This record gives sequence, C-alpha cells and structure tokens, in this order.
Amino acid sequence: MSRSDKRALVESTIVAMGLQDCADTVIGNWHLRGISGGEKRRVSIALEILMRPRLLFLDEPTSGLD
Repeated sequence: MSRSDKRALVESTIVAMGLQDCADTVIGNWHLRGISGGEKRRVSIALEILMRPRLLFLDEPTSGLD
C-alpha cells in the first residue's frame, strides 16, 4: 500500500468515526487533559478498523461515546 493510500485510508476512517475535531489533538494523560473519554473509545475502534480485520467483534461499541 502506498503512502498516499495509507493517508487516504486514515483520513476516511477519521471522517467515518467523527473524529475530525480531535484529529490533531494529543490523547492526554494524568497531567494533560487531551480528548474526552468517548473520543478515546472512538480512536480505539478506529485503530482496530485501520488494521482491516476480516471480522471485528465489538461489545457495546456505542456505550459511553460522546
């Protein structure tokens, strides 16, 4: 996969997951606030989607989302 194809896949996943507003934001830690808990969950799901699994099981994927 070319670099531009990877970039396009990432951008489309960001849009599909509704993460445009926090795309260039630090995730955060105990000292730095960063993104919300719901956004963190969506980022986790997006990362799994980017791996392009043949099958993806999600247990209550929308609970706690913003």
